[in-house]
Formats: sequence, structure tokens, C-alpha cells
Amino acid sequence: MRLKNDLLKKLMEKFVKFIKTMVGIDETELKIVLSKCRRKNVSKGTLVLKKGQIAQQYFFIISGGLRFYYEGENGENTTWVVFEDEFFTEISSLNPQKPTRFNISAVEDTELVVIDRKDMEFLYAHVPVWQEFSRKIWEETSVRMIDQILKFQTLTAEERYLEFMNNTEMLKKIPVKQLASVLGITPNALSRIRKNIR
Repeated sequence: MRLKNDLLKKLMEKFVKFIKTMVGIDETELKIVLSKCRRKNVSKGTLVLKKGQIAQQYFFIISGGLRFYYEGENGENTTWVVFEDEFFTEISSLNPQKPTRFNISAVEDTELVVIDRKDMEFLYAHVPVWQEFSRKIWEETSVRMIDQILKFQTLTAEERYLEFMNNTEMLKKIPVKQLASVLGITPNALSRIRKNIR
């Protein structure tokens, strides 16, 4: 039992460190936040959220990664991949409480901190600094989304790939087909780009 508690404490330390990079929070507030968190292990390929379900949880990735994808005419289209030290949810489903258009699955064995929607609402109401935490998360996410849209509109496929080369985790952990989908190109086009760059 003690080993389990020590492991949980170690994993939560990573989340605590992340929280403290975002906001100033005292120990009492922190205890309240952590009391609403739980740890979850997800095996590679396992769905965290399935198309048609309504999102009810927020996630922090301790290790591993998750990808958002939808089924298109030519198979799966990966739209977003999140890795270690990311805090997120499927906001287009959770906030309006509508069925999601995406599947979210683990790209490798993944450890998560999970906060249920009802518990997040409790934290907003009882831990004032948690509203600041959330605001900063969504501001950062919005900036990243705007940057991604702008890159699609202004950069060539090769330039977009060169930008992605800075994200070594993405290049290592997702297959070429999924990377091509994130870049908005075919796997063949990506192969040509990689060949030209070498």
C-alpha cells in the first residue's frame, strides 16, 4: 500500500510542478485540487474518448501521448497529438456537452491525471486561483491553434514539415501516415519531402 501511495505521490509531483509553473497556489488550495485528481493508465491503442461520446474529463499527461483523429473517406485523419506535460480536454464536446466528432487514443502506454468535469466545476467555485490556471491553459491552447491554422494557410508542406522537425517527440512516436495527416498531406508526399531534405 505504501509503495502505491509513494508512486502516486511521485506522479502527482509532476502535475504539481506543472501547476506551479502556471499559477501561484498555496498548500491548502493545492490539497483541494489534488483531492479531485486521480491517476489512470492507458495502454497503447486504447480509446480515452470515442466518437459520439460526450467528454466529461480533463487530462494531464504524465508520460506517453494521445492523438485526436476522425474517420474520413480515406481512413483515419489525425488532427492533433498531445504529449507529456500537456493539460487538455476535448473542449468542443465538453463545454457544450455535445457528442465528440473525434476518437482520442493512446499512441503509446500513457499515464494520466484525470479530473472529472463536475470536480473541475467544484475547483472553479472553491479555489479562485484555479480559474486563472484554466484561463492560462486555454489562452496557450488558443495561440497554438491560431499558429497551426496560420501555418496551414501560409507555409508550404515542406515548410510545415521543417517546423515539425523541432518536435522530436512527434517524429519519434507517431507513424508516418499519422504525421502526414497532421501536416495535411499524403504519406507519399511526406516521403518525397523527407527524401528531398536529406
